[in-house]
Amino acid sequence: MLLERDAQLALVETALHTAVEGTSSLILLSGPVGIGRTALLRRLPGLVTGQDLRVLRANAGPMEQDFAFGVVRQLCDDLLAGLPEQARERSVREYAVLERLFADDDMPGGLPAADSQVVLHDLRTLFVNASADTPLLILVDDLQWADTPSLRWFAYLAKRLRGLRVVLVGTVREGDPGAQHPLIQQITDFSAHVLLPGPLSLDGTSTVILNRFGEPGDEEFVRACHETSTGNPLFLMSVLFSMPPGTRPTADAADVVRSLLPAQLRDRLAACLHSQPQPIQALAAAIAAVGEHEDPRLVARLAGLDEIGYAAGMRTLYQFGVLAGEHRPCFSHFVVRDAVESSLTMVEREQLHDRAAALLYGQGHPAEHVAAQLMTVGTSSRPWSVSVLRAAADTALRRGAPDTAARYLRRALLNSPAQSEDRAWLLIELATAERAFDPAACERHISQAVPLLTTARDRAVATLRAAPTFWGTTSPSFVQLLREVAEELGPLDSLAGSAREIGLRLEARLRYYDHECPSALSSAVERLHGLGKEPPLQSGAERELLAVLLHAGTLTCRLPAADAALLAGRILDREPATSARPPYMLPLLATTLIAADSLQDIDSWLSLGQRLGREKSGIDGEPLHALQAMVLTARGQVRLAREHAERAVHLTEADSPEVRANFAIALATVALEIRDLRLSEQILTAADRQPSRSLSVSAILQILKASTDVQRGDLASALDGLLACGRQVERSGWRNSVLLPWRPWAISLNHRLGTSHAARALAEEEHAHAMAWGAPAMLGRALRLKGMVFGGIEGVALLREAVDVLRNSDNQLELARALVLLGRMSADDAEAAAVIREGGQHAVACGAPWLTERAQQGHRAPATRTAVLTRAERRVGDLAARGLTNQEIADELGVTSRAIEKHLTNSYRKLGVSGRSKLIEALTALA
Repeated sequence: MLLERDAQLALVETALHTAVEGTSSLILLSGPVGIGRTALLRRLPGLVTGQDLRVLRANAGPMEQDFAFGVVRQLCDDLLAGLPEQARERSVREYAVLERLFADDDMPGGLPAADSQVVLHDLRTLFVNASADTPLLILVDDLQWADTPSLRWFAYLAKRLRGLRVVLVGTVREGDPGAQHPLIQQITDFSAHVLLPGPLSLDGTSTVILNRFGEPGDEEFVRACHETSTGNPLFLMSVLFSMPPGTRPTADAADVVRSLLPAQLRDRLAACLHSQPQPIQALAAAIAAVGEHEDPRLVARLAGLDEIGYAAGMRTLYQFGVLAGEHRPCFSHFVVRDAVESSLTMVEREQLHDRAAALLYGQGHPAEHVAAQLMTVGTSSRPWSVSVLRAAADTALRRGAPDTAARYLRRALLNSPAQSEDRAWLLIELATAERAFDPAACERHISQAVPLLTTARDRAVATLRAAPTFWGTTSPSFVQLLREVAEELGPLDSLAGSAREIGLRLEARLRYYDHECPSALSSAVERLHGLGKEPPLQSGAERELLAVLLHAGTLTCRLPAADAALLAGRILDREPATSARPPYMLPLLATTLIAADSLQDIDSWLSLGQRLGREKSGIDGEPLHALQAMVLTARGQVRLAREHAERAVHLTEADSPEVRANFAIALATVALEIRDLRLSEQILTAADRQPSRSLSVSAILQILKASTDVQRGDLASALDGLLACGRQVERSGWRNSVLLPWRPWAISLNHRLGTSHAARALAEEEHAHAMAWGAPAMLGRALRLKGMVFGGIEGVALLREAVDVLRNSDNQLELARALVLLGRMSADDAEAAAVIREGGQHAVACGAPWLTERAQQGHRAPATRTAVLTRAERRVGDLAARGLTNQEIADELGVTSRAIEKHLTNSYRKLGVSGRSKLIEALTALA
C-alpha cells in the first residue's frame, strides 16, 4: 500500500509517456531513511499499461562497492535476458567486448583513463540499440552505494540522454556519506526532477492503521502513532508490527505506542549510523548522552567538533531523518537513541557519560543533570562525583521524588570508602529517602550506618531518621538498636538542650513501637498523667511524645475523650504547616481526634494539606486521602468518604506492601461504615499482597472480612472471626471500639443469631468502655446497641438517651441510625413518625441509601416492635434469608420440616409479616 505519493507517481508516468515518443529523462527520488523511496520505485513499472515497455532493475549495496561496474552489469544482465533472439545476438557480442575490458581492470577505481571513455561510450551504445525498438525504464535503488565506475557511467549517460528512449529513475538516501560523492552531485545536477516524498499526514497514518488492524483507530491512538513515527512510514510500520498480539487500536493502547522500541528498527538504524563517518557517529553519540539539554556548545564539545563541523553534522543527521530539527540536538524517536547506544561498547558508553558529566559540572549545570550522567557510569574518578550525587538526591527529595533520590545515593555509595563516617552519613541520607517507600530498607541502612558513627549523639540522630509509619510494623532488631542507642545517650533527666530533644524523640518512638503491649500502654498513660494538665508543647520533640502518649490513652480508653481532644488540638495549633514532622505524628493525632468525636482541628489540617500540596505540607497523597476518608466517615458523610477511600486505594496500588498496609485501617473504616462489598474485597486483596502486618492492621482486616461474610449471609463465620479478633485486641489492652469496632459488630450478629445473653454481655462491656472514654459518637452507638439488644420499654429509653447524646456528635449517620431504630421500636406513633422522618433526612444527607430505605418502610405495629425472636427462630430465619428451602433448613439443623414450619410461623406472627420476603426485611431491620 502506497499512500500520499500521487504527485511523484504522476510525474514519472508523464516521463514514461514522453519516453515512448522518444524523449528520455532522468529522475531522482531522495529522502531520509524509511521515507519509502524503495516502495515508490517498485510501484513505477505498473504505471504504464497497454504499451510495450522494458524494465531494468539494479540494487546497489555497500558490500559491493569494490565490484567495478557491478550495478551496470546488473542492468546489462537484465537487458540481455529480455531481448528478442536477433537483437540479443548483436547485444551479446557488444557486451562480450565490454566484459573483456571489465576483466582486464576489474579493480577498485575502475578502468584506466585511456580506456574508460571507450567503455562508457560502448555501454551507452548498447542501451541505445536496446531502446530502439522498446522504451526502457531503468530503476536503480540506493545510488549512494553504487561502485564508482557505475556512477561514472550514470553521470556520462545523464549528459547524453538524447537519442535514447529511456526513463532512468534512481534513489538516493539523504544523509548517507555516499550521497555527497561528486558523481552523485553531477547526476543530481543533470536530473530533470529530484522528488522528495514527504512524511505521511495524520489521515495517511489513520489509513495505515485501518489496513493493519482491519478496523479504524481511535483518535488518540492514531495521534500517538503519528507523533511517535513523525509520519515516517518505516517508523510507523515498525511500531505497529511491534504491538503486543491481540492489541486493538483503542485509546487505551496509545501509551503502549509511545513506549515501544521496535528491535528491528533499532538494528536497522544502528547499521545505517555505523556507515556514517566517525565525526557523525560521535555527534549522534553526544546527542544520545546529553541531547535533552539542547545546548549546542555542550553537544559539540562532547563530540569533539568545532562550530563548522557541528553544523555540518547536524545537517547530515537531519537529512538522514533521525533528528527532530536541523538545529535541535533531539532525536525524532526514542528508538534512535536506543540504536545509537547499542552501537557503542559498554566502555565507550561509560567514557562518553563520564565526559558528559565533567562538561556539565564544569559549565555549572544543575546537580541532577550531572547526576543523570554519573548514574550510567560504573565508577567515576571525579573527586566531586559523590557531592554532586548527594546534592541531586537532596533536590529530588525536596521536589517529592524519594525513589529518585535513593537511586542517586545508592550510586554515591559505590564511590564511598568502606568503614568510613562519610559512608555512614550517606547511608543515613539513603535511609531518609527510603523511609517514604521502603521502611524495611530504611531500617537496614540505618543499622549499617550506626556502628560507623563515632558519637552517641550521632548514633541517636541516625536512628531517628527511621520514623515509624502509620500503623506500620518495625523489625524487633531495629527496636532493640533504638533501645541501645537511648541507653547510651543517657537518662532523660540528665540531658539538656538538643540532647534532651533527641532523648524525647527516642522515648516517643520506643513508646509507639510498644503500643501492642498492655503494660507499655499502661506505662504510657501514667507518663501522660505525670505531665500534668498543661504538658510542655514548646518543642517538636515534646509534641511528638505527647502525640504518642495521647494515642496510648485513646487505645485504652483510660483518658477522657475531652481531655485527649483538647491536648491534640493544642499540638496541632503549635505545629507549623511546613514542619518536617515525623510521618506517623499527624495520623496519630487524627485518630485521637476522630475517636474523641472532635473533628474541627483535624478538618482544618487536612484542608490545609490539600491546599499546600505534598511538597510543602509533607503529607503524601495516599494518607491525605485515607485520613480525609476517616474524618468524613466519622462525620457520617459516607458518600464523600467513599470517594476519598477509592482515591487512596488507587494511589496505593503501585506502592510497596508496607505502604499499602499503612492505610488499610483508614480504608477499612470507610468500607465497614458504608458496607460496600466491592470496596471491601478490593482492600482485602491489596492487603493480602504484603507478607506481615501489625496487630492493628490485622484486626481491622479481620473485622472487614467478617463484614463481607455478613453481606454474603455467612453469619456464623463472621461472628467467629470477630470474637477471635476481639480476643487478640483485648490481650493488647485496646478498648476503643471507634478505631477497631469488633464489639459493635459482634453485638449485632449475636442479636441476629438469637444469642441474646452474649449480645447483652457485650453490649454492657461496650457501654462501660464508652462511658470511660466519653466521646458522644462512641457512647451514643453503645446506647443504641444496648437499646436494640434489651428491647422493650428499657430499650426505647436507651434509644432516646442515645439520640440525645448523638445530637452533640459530629457523626450524623450514627444519629440517623439511632433515630430510625427508635422510631421502629417506639410505641408512640407520633414520636415514631417524627423520629423516623428526621432519621431519613439525615440518612439522605449522609448518602446512606440502605438506611434511607429502612426509614421509608416506617415503624412496626406497637405489638410487634418489642418482639424478640428465640435463638432457634432467629437461626431458622437467617437460613431462610439465605434462600434455603424448609427441607434444606431442616437438614442443616437436624430437625423435621414440620418444626421449621412452626418456627417460621411463630416468626411471622411475632414480627407481623406475611411471608419470607417480609421476614428478610424485618430481620435486616432488627440488625
